[in-house]
This record gives sequence, C-alpha cells and structure tokens, in this order.
Amino acid sequence: MDDLLLHTSWLGESAILCQTDAKVLETSIQHRFWALRDLLEGCDFVTETVPGMNNILVLIDPEAVEGSGAVTQIQTLWCRTSAADIPSRVVEIPVSYGGEAGVDLPEVARACNLTPEAYISLHSAGTYTVFALGSQPGFGYLAGLDPRLAVPRRAVPRPRLEAGAVVIGGAQAGVISRSSPSGWHVIGKTDIAFFDPDRNPPALLSPGDTVRFVPKKAL
Repeated sequence: MDDLLLHTSWLGESAILCQTDAKVLETSIQHRFWALRDLLEGCDFVTETVPGMNNILVLIDPEAVEGSGAVTQIQTLWCRTSAADIPSRVVEIPVSYGGEAGVDLPEVARACNLTPEAYISLHSAGTYTVFALGSQPGFGYLAGLDPRLAVPRRAVPRPRLEAGAVVIGGAQAGVISRSSPSGWHVIGKTDIAFFDPDRNPPALLSPGDTVRFVPKKAL
C-alpha cells in the first residue's frame, strides 16, 4: 500500500520521525504504523522503535547504515504495510464520576452543551483504543472519544493531579498514571493502578488494547 505518503524528518543523527499528512487520528493509519514497527524490528540498522499517535520514531545505528539509506528502506517498508491486527485485550475501568472525584465535570459538560449526566453516559458508552503510551509511565493515549465530548485543555495547568484521575484533553481521553502536573480536565477517578513497577509488565495498558469506562458512582 503506497497511497498514503510517509514523511520523514531527522531528530539528531540517529532518530527519524515518520508521519503522514493525516489531519485527524485514524485507527487504520495507526495499525499501519504498528505493522511498520514489526517490519523495522527485523532491520539490522534499527536499534529501537517508538510508536506514537499516527507516527513512529525510529532510532538507528548511524554506523550500520547511511542516513539516506535508512530513509529509503523505511519508505520501502511503508509501501509494503497494511493495517495490522495486533494482540489486544479489553480492559474495563471502574470510574467514580463527578463530585470530588471529577471536579471539572460540570464545567466540561456545560462547555459541551450537555448535562453532567449526559456527559457521563456518552463517555462511558464509548470504546477506546490505546494508540500509544507516553507522557508519563503507563499513561495511555486513547482514541475514540465522542466528538461531542471534546474540550480544549485548561488554559492554566494544575500543578498536580493524583494518579487515577480520569481526564479529557482536546479530542482525547486518558487516565493519569502517576501524580503529576496536567492541563487535562478531571471528570472522574479510578482506583486501578495504571503503572506499578513491581508488576510484570509494569504498565496496565499496551498499544492496541481496548478500554471501556464503567460507571461505579456518578455525581
């Protein structure tokens, strides 16, 4: 498949960022990047691959290949890819919505011209796909948020959100995996640990997993 052009840009001497012109997150494109990752991991010059949101960062050994040669090989492999099915699980997340657990829910619902109850209903009815892990250990970037629930991130980030905060940022949903500053809006909380260094694997989620939010307590 070579209908979708792949653009490459260098980040230093040993990292190549690969992405497309797609303006919105597409599951089919994400699956192609996962397929590209699988092909790249069989290349001697590739030291690591880091899939992102409709992109992939390829780390190379500059002593094993010339820069132009690496780009050519990546482009060739991209043209051979198709949307790949990868092993995945369905992970259900119990959520306490609103109240002290989701202090931003009333404001976020109002910005979307919804009642808090309607916002909860739409959020928990969705099926989300883990596109990538990043930002903090165990944090999954989730695609699949109903467009009616999207809201810009906070103008002023909070200095600290506790782990387990169920959040909305732009067109994405997520769960804070470790206490940290954040500009995402908090609509609820879960007691599930998304990252535990003593667990194998430490991260609860993996790219390709399906996530569903299950109301535990609302408002």
